[in-house]
Amino acid sequence: MPENYEEFTPDQLKLLEQYVTTTKGNVFVLKNLPEVIKGALFSKYSRSTLGLRSLLLKDFILNEETAFGTIVGEGFSAKEVVGQATAIRKAQNFYDRILDGYGDDSIGELGGAHLAVEQVSMLAAKAIEDCRIGGSPLEKSTRYIYFDQKVKGEYAFYREPVLMTSAFRDLYLDTCNMLFDTYRKLIPPLTEEMERSSPMEEGASKVAYKAAIRAKVLDCLRGLLPASTLTNMGVYGNGRFFEMLLQKLHVANLAELQDIGKGSYEELSKVIPSFVRRAELGHRHQLSYTHFFEQVSSNLKHVVPTHLERIETVPERDFSVRLVRSTSEAAPLVAGALLYASSDCSLYAAQEYCKGISEEEIGAIFDSVSDPRDNRRHKGPRALEHVQYTFEIWADFGVYRDLQRHRMCTQERQLLTAEHGYYFPQELNAIEMGEEYHKAMLSARDAYRLIKAELPEEAQYIVPMAYNVHWYFHINLRSLQWMCELRSQAAGHPTYRRVAQEMARQVIDAEPLFERFFKYVDFDGYELGRLGQEERLAKKKMQVS
Repeated sequence: MPENYEEFTPDQLKLLEQYVTTTKGNVFVLKNLPEVIKGALFSKYSRSTLGLRSLLLKDFILNEETAFGTIVGEGFSAKEVVGQATAIRKAQNFYDRILDGYGDDSIGELGGAHLAVEQVSMLAAKAIEDCRIGGSPLEKSTRYIYFDQKVKGEYAFYREPVLMTSAFRDLYLDTCNMLFDTYRKLIPPLTEEMERSSPMEEGASKVAYKAAIRAKVLDCLRGLLPASTLTNMGVYGNGRFFEMLLQKLHVANLAELQDIGKGSYEELSKVIPSFVRRAELGHRHQLSYTHFFEQVSSNLKHVVPTHLERIETVPERDFSVRLVRSTSEAAPLVAGALLYASSDCSLYAAQEYCKGISEEEIGAIFDSVSDPRDNRRHKGPRALEHVQYTFEIWADFGVYRDLQRHRMCTQERQLLTAEHGYYFPQELNAIEMGEEYHKAMLSARDAYRLIKAELPEEAQYIVPMAYNVHWYFHINLRSLQWMCELRSQAAGHPTYRRVAQEMARQVIDAEPLFERFFKYVDFDGYELGRLGQEERLAKKKMQVS
């Protein structure tokens, strides 16, 4: 491609330089443009003979219908922000017409936004993160930040409106306050015990040591935090992601999720209105989705009870990972797919051939792609995606919060409950106040049972994170390799490390030839798992300063 394959006048170049990283060559990035313009621009781009810069100039910058000058106007005063929003609304028909006429639902992926959702419950945060494709959420951490602070004399937990107007109001408030009080009281003695049992080594960074101790203390105590605990999260997503998220929030049973949906729609409409317009409460697409959701929910309420009595109840346990299903003839399928990419034979022929060769030969094929890996960031090839695994997991809600973020898989959880036992950190046995943890858990369970009898979904807010939740993962071998190697690292929380380790073990037991694909799973245990990473961070800060 020639360097200057498009011709522009000096004045046009001066205009374009504000919105593209370079006016020369065939690779460049858009800049200083609102999402609605970028999305509409790319929509037309797919059906135009013009280059993107020419199209931007001709159909947008110089087109009065787009209100381009007002929408992209520089400055951030309140007056200018209001003017920009007004201009977007005035030009809305133009952008809607482009987005409807130049593509299907995938056009919604051409524009995005950064959404901040603050002071929402951890339960709500999980509902938002459950929308997997097209969104990138980041939630406030429970291992770096203390959650014992009060705001205007009150602990930061969600005052669920249904509960707050019910007969359970005082029970709910008293139980949540008790959980936060216990969390707060246990921090000092547990910190002291951690420092005694794991003293700082000579020459170690004091900053890194303190950070590692704090992380371990908070890892132990996070189980006391109820699902109502308030958190902040940031979400970047494309328009398609946000449309689906809003539709789901609008039909949710919990009032908090509905409120988040309304607020998110209102704010996103100011930035990417053309991409979320179908999630407006009165829009025919939203009304259709609402009808669909209500019909499915109603049907399941009639169908499920007739079968529950005949399904075997899973025995209660403190911790469990179970490999429920796996792809048959897994090794030949992966080996054949590896051969296929570097051959001209059919996939069927390659995989059938691998069914007839020895394990040694299949192992040699696997070694050819696993031996060169120098670290866990060297991901396995796509051939590993030919094999699927389904795991049933019984672990505390804290573990679920961490592992649920792996969105490239199919996962589903049951409602939070206080009936499946809870995780007790063994470190608490060393302090006199450790018994307070057990008392808090049992008290929360009693409160949960009372509330659940009348308000089963709202009762989830009172469940502490230490209580076990039941969920499943359906995941391919490549994604599992990434997750197990990442989540088993020394710096991770000990409980989710155990889940990752156990998932890898069970796959290796089922298919020993796959052991080489899990070479960076860390099966060791650590006293201060965060120490190494905190020391590296401390060194980096010193180098920068």
